[in-house]
Amino acid sequence: MNITAEGPATPRRALLKISGEALMGTGQYGVDAQTVDRIAADVAAVAQSGIQVCLVVGGGNIFRGLTAAARGMDRAQGDYAGMLATVINALMVQNALEREGIPTRVMSAIHMSSIAEPYIRRRAVRHMEKGRVVIFAAGTGNPFFTTDTAAALRAAEMDCDILLKGTQVDGVYDSDPRKNPDAKRYETLTYLEVLSRDLNVMDAAAISLARENRLPIIVFNIHEAGAFQRVLRGDGPFTRIEEVG
Repeated sequence: MNITAEGPATPRRALLKISGEALMGTGQYGVDAQTVDRIAADVAAVAQSGIQVCLVVGGGNIFRGLTAAARGMDRAQGDYAGMLATVINALMVQNALEREGIPTRVMSAIHMSSIAEPYIRRRAVRHMEKGRVVIFAAGTGNPFFTTDTAAALRAAEMDCDILLKGTQVDGVYDSDPRKNPDAKRYETLTYLEVLSRDLNVMDAAAISLARENRLPIIVFNIHEAGAFQRVLRGDGPFTRIEEVG
């Protein structure tokens, strides 16, 4: 599936990565209910249009393993705590989606059968084929891997046509546009350009995994209402990352 100005093809199945920070809204910590509701409404609109949707949620609004490791905590232990934070966020998003009338399943890479299904690839695919939104929680289930890598992995496993990363800004810039008013936004990039320029959009493992599977990545501002549906149509500002040729 390739989004172009000449005429975007409608994806059959898409994965949206939502960072934990995106769920904070304007707060400094935790989950902002209005922000979650707005994101859920955007996801619901896409799901109701007939596109199969799955999500990966981060946990940085609650706990970040790398930060904890810098303060002396064991890195693996910190990453496991971060995985549990993603489950909390997944349940919040699930609740908001179900209030929108969207059937939803949370699948966790760490078994916790009382609140989420265990991640089983074929079961996840079947859920989406039945019109359910699947939320993947607990990252990959392994320490030292980010939720960005989990998003690329799940998108490849689900045979998604596209991976979308909702961020705080409307694409990939050469520097932080919130600090540098002259920052340049890229319209398109290749995977190798992202890696060679050390652009801070997704970690190297996630970019490499997407490159190996020829999985296009769209980076857009998740805080603009309706942006998820617009970028799937090829409208609005965003950055597209994919192989050329």
